[in-house]
Amino acid sequence: MRVLAAVLLLLLSACAACTASSPAPVRLRMLASPELADLGPVLAELKRATGVELVVEHRGAVEASRSLAGFDVAWLSTNRFLRLRGAEPALSASIMTSPVVLGVRRGKRAVLGERPTWADLADRAAMGEFRYGMADPRVSGGGMAALIGVATAAAGTGAALRPQDVSCDRLQGFLAGRAFDVPDPVGELVARPEVDGVVAHESELLALNASGRLTEPLDLVYPRDGIVLSDYPLMLVEPAQRAAYDRVVEWLRSPAAQRMITERTWRRPVDPATPRDSRLTADIGTALYFPDSQEVLDRLLLFHDRAGDGRQVVFVLDYSTSMRGERIAALREAFASLNGFDRFYVGETVTIVRFAGTVLEERSVTVRGRADLDALRAVVASDDLRDNTAIWGALDHALRLARGETTVVLMTDGENNAGPSVDEFLRVGRGEVPVYPIRFGEADRAELDRVAQASGGRLVEAGARSLLEAVREIRGCR
Repeated sequence: MRVLAAVLLLLLSACAACTASSPAPVRLRMLASPELADLGPVLAELKRATGVELVVEHRGAVEASRSLAGFDVAWLSTNRFLRLRGAEPALSASIMTSPVVLGVRRGKRAVLGERPTWADLADRAAMGEFRYGMADPRVSGGGMAALIGVATAAAGTGAALRPQDVSCDRLQGFLAGRAFDVPDPVGELVARPEVDGVVAHESELLALNASGRLTEPLDLVYPRDGIVLSDYPLMLVEPAQRAAYDRVVEWLRSPAAQRMITERTWRRPVDPATPRDSRLTADIGTALYFPDSQEVLDRLLLFHDRAGDGRQVVFVLDYSTSMRGERIAALREAFASLNGFDRFYVGETVTIVRFAGTVLEERSVTVRGRADLDALRAVVASDDLRDNTAIWGALDHALRLARGETTVVLMTDGENNAGPSVDEFLRVGRGEVPVYPIRFGEADRAELDRVAQASGGRLVEAGARSLLEAVREIRGCR
């Protein structure tokens, strides 16, 4: 009996020592961004080292930010979406980072140039010279980051986007080159060899290059006008789990875990002392500001959903003799400057109606490439200016050309002195196609405004800004 009692005492002592040195096992329910599925081996090591098991459910960062209910912790690409909703947990810690960049097939690299901007990408996309994929911005933080990057660069303010900085016309060209936006854009690119590139996290693209799933690796492009950086914060949702959360954060930020994360997932460590692969030392350039208004994100999604083929814009251009000189030069300059974010885009139908005392010329093209833009410039370059100004007859002609979603832009500097009067023009009813008159010179402001109001458009004063800015303003999605 004494021997048995001694053995039992030794066993109990051993168990007590074991309990003292090993933390009690804990299971935490975690909501995580889908791209964090590659952390499986890291989480297994975390469980062995800390006793904390993370039971993961994956949702895109935008979707996940709508509700964290039912979870103990959340590990998303960013907490900024939660912050805009006033739902950011009080406790969070960044574990790693990864910029949202562009992966390009090597055969298409030269199309974008050595260190392209987002404007360069928008220009090539608008012309059908570069087709890319991205994640769905309604669900994914990476997809939304792409829209934020383009819109921020297009705004050119150097600051966080404001609602008034987000315009559809400046996103249309970029989105014209979109081949897909899906939950897994990297996987979709592998299945779609005809697509030229993909917007995704640097870590996802480096992992794809290392996977052998492509015949040749993608080139990574870091737009020189800035990128959106994901900092992957681990957030405590359930305060009662604070002790387990602290154990997890302490381990994930340890030197050994930081090295494991970097080596296994191609994400940049938050610990600057952690050694990293040379491909993770590339200069990412300027990190763009994240919007501080939910309205900005709502506008980005609205214009994202409206973008697409089938839109028509009709320019009704005054080529009366009063336009000779600086005015016609300004008009031509406006068309010549429509590039980058402001480019006419593939799938857009552009019609030009030149008029004086009558319609002088009509030319309509559905843009498929740069040759179509050259054809439009040739019409605008005409020196065929004539006497008289039949504004409302020309506008009536233009409206008869409208097909589907159409916007009409009227540019004139004169008084109507031929053809129907404005009263005769309005008598037949004009409301189905918005008309945006651009007034400069001596054109009758009251008459132009009447037509704009009757059609659902708006009068634009070219004298208050450059003609180019006026054209940009009215080419957005309506």
